[in-house]
Amino acid sequence: MTTLVLAGHGTRSARGEETLAGLCDLVRAGRPGTRVEQAFLEISSPPLAGVLAGLTGPVVVVPLLLAGGYHVHIDLPSVVAAAGSDAVVAPPLGPHPLLAAVLARRLAAAGLRAADSVILGAAGSSDPTALADVRAAARLLAARLSRPVVAAFAAAGTPTVAEALERLRSGPAPRVALASYLLAPGFFQGRLEAAGADLVAAPLGVDTDLAALIWTRFDQARRTATAAGTGRVPRGPREMSHRA
Repeated sequence: MTTLVLAGHGTRSARGEETLAGLCDLVRAGRPGTRVEQAFLEISSPPLAGVLAGLTGPVVVVPLLLAGGYHVHIDLPSVVAAAGSDAVVAPPLGPHPLLAAVLARRLAAAGLRAADSVILGAAGSSDPTALADVRAAARLLAARLSRPVVAAFAAAGTPTVAEALERLRSGPAPRVALASYLLAPGFFQGRLEAAGADLVAAPLGVDTDLAALIWTRFDQARRTATAAGTGRVPRGPREMSHRA
């Protein structure tokens, strides 16, 4: 039996930790016969290295991260290697149409109107591929909402959320809505809420579509590992070419 390990970044927000624990519970309920463990790269407990050290048998690590970047490409594989684990690391969660569906629901719950402009607000990264992943997610959300969506960043990356807001304020839309491309409440959600948009959606949070996406990444990683083990060339796990 393959164990699923959900690897989050970690947060100092108690609400954020509660949200991620709730998501882990929802994932676990989706397949009661599969062992599911929660772990973190930093700040929060338990640490990923410790969780991996206590596991036997095949393991798939699914990053609770929405885009590529340092944590996905460098940090996470390094922790796995240092732990002496042969765990398979799945791709990050985004971009994916299921995330766009959750984002659209969060915006609707926040009061999105047909004439509103929309920004997809993410934490940001110094890695261009991570920024491209967010822009790909914005395109998926734009298709879902049938209107343009601007990707913007609360930390590293351009445009910043403030720059995107200023630009859209000069347009014809009466209001600007900010979709939160974050998994849980915390520091960056606070930045989005303080940015000055007319409405700010809640983070992705605990959602059945998000749980389904995690299992999709788990299954893709297992298939890739099986294909590699039999000498076949594995097909890439992404649903779209965006590299992104």
